[in-house]
Amino acid sequence: MSGRKSRTPRGGTTPRQDGMVALLMAAGRVHQALEGVCDRHGITHDQYNVLRILRGVHPGGHPRYAIADRLISRSPDVTRLLNRLEGQGLVERYRSPEDQRLSMSRVTQRGLHLLGTMDPEVTTVHEAAAAGLSLGEVRQLRLLCNRVSSPESP
Repeated sequence: MSGRKSRTPRGGTTPRQDGMVALLMAAGRVHQALEGVCDRHGITHDQYNVLRILRGVHPGGHPRYAIADRLISRSPDVTRLLNRLEGQGLVERYRSPEDQRLSMSRVTQRGLHLLGTMDPEVTTVHEAAAAGLSLGEVRQLRLLCNRVSSPESP
């Protein structure tokens, strides 16, 4: 029956709806645990995400639009996120050597230190969330989540 439309059972939801609700519930629980880690370190989860993105290109940086494209949760005001991180000394801005009109952001040594301090706690959250899954199931989960979040998906 795969490939066919799901029928709505008596409860009013389809298997696809149930699957998406389960995905959102799981993501919400992981997000809540990660927010707790971020709170203990004086930043928000969105700010952590920006620092993580910038660490990935360190010692280089990204323009604002590239950071916005890579965020887990789309933030309408990346500029404000960057302003707050810059105010905390975690991010610095500079002009692109190729295009002086383009403002770039990069993580500072202080930001790298904060991420290094947070890494064990973030790893603990991720490991605890996936503790009931085998390595094969974790790989399958990643594949399925990538398919759900692909540009072809609504």
